[in-house]
Amino acid sequence: MSQLVDPFGREITYLRVSVTDRCDFRCTYCMAEDMTFLPKRDILSLEELDRLCSVFVGMGVDKLRLTGGEPLVRRNIMWLIERLSRHFDSGQLKELTLTTNASQLAKYAHRLYELGVRRVNVSFDSLDADKFQAITRWGKYEKVMEGLEAAKDAGLHVKINTVALKGVNDDEFEKLVRWSHENGWDVTFIEVMPMGDVGELRLEQYLPLSMLRAQLQKSFTLTDLPDKTAGPARYAWSEETGGRIGFITPMTHNFCESCNRVRLTCTGTLYMCLGQEDSADLRQPLRASDDDQVVEDAVHEAIGRKPKGHDFVLDRRRSRASNPRHMSVTGG
Repeated sequence: MSQLVDPFGREITYLRVSVTDRCDFRCTYCMAEDMTFLPKRDILSLEELDRLCSVFVGMGVDKLRLTGGEPLVRRNIMWLIERLSRHFDSGQLKELTLTTNASQLAKYAHRLYELGVRRVNVSFDSLDADKFQAITRWGKYEKVMEGLEAAKDAGLHVKINTVALKGVNDDEFEKLVRWSHENGWDVTFIEVMPMGDVGELRLEQYLPLSMLRAQLQKSFTLTDLPDKTAGPARYAWSEETGGRIGFITPMTHNFCESCNRVRLTCTGTLYMCLGQEDSADLRQPLRASDDDQVVEDAVHEAIGRKPKGHDFVLDRRRSRASNPRHMSVTGG
């Protein structure tokens, strides 16, 4: 039984942790090309991240997902993963996963598997190398492909996360499904979320997944599945390819009723909801005292304010983000 229960009776068992706001890509829907990153003094040390994550594990969180930015560009990140993996031995931690752009997986995939990581989510939006370059701005297509091969070779299960971008990759959805399933991977499509000023018009990017699904149903027989992961995706099975397709629809059909997760930024700020601005500063109590009880009290107080749902909306008059934080700050 989780020791963290929000005001709506939802048990909080899943913590997403942004270990850095930095990334070696500049994806058009996530970051501005000329980003201003946080000063080092504001960032939690790896030791502080270990302590804070361990407090959450002690309070009933049994799934940790490390995100960024790009988590694998954080210096000495494998030290933190090795430290967190000790919670497998106690049985308190059931899963330790990452969301990554795969640029560093060729280097780290085998070590991740050795430390107990079994799944990674890979953000990947186009099989066309030129289009991939345009979307990521700084991404190296060949490096990502090498990383995906390394993940497969290491035994890591991969889930491809693709943001549906109208007029950009909307001619590739069938191809992405076939490619993912041929490799034995799930693929999940995600609606553009109105987070941060990224220098792109949101309404020009936005494609409702109801339209994407209708497009896929011209090629695939889709059967809805009851499958539930700790995340917000709803899944369907494709008869023709023998694989799962996920749909994450924060705009057209939110997934708040079963939300079991909170998000911790690399500065120690806890967001109880991705789409709300209410937050709790855990860095101050963490640095003020060696007593974990002080931190636990702050966490309990924050969970007591977790809202029922988010307020994502696209402003059709100004095409602006309804939430000023960049995705890279909160960790997706």
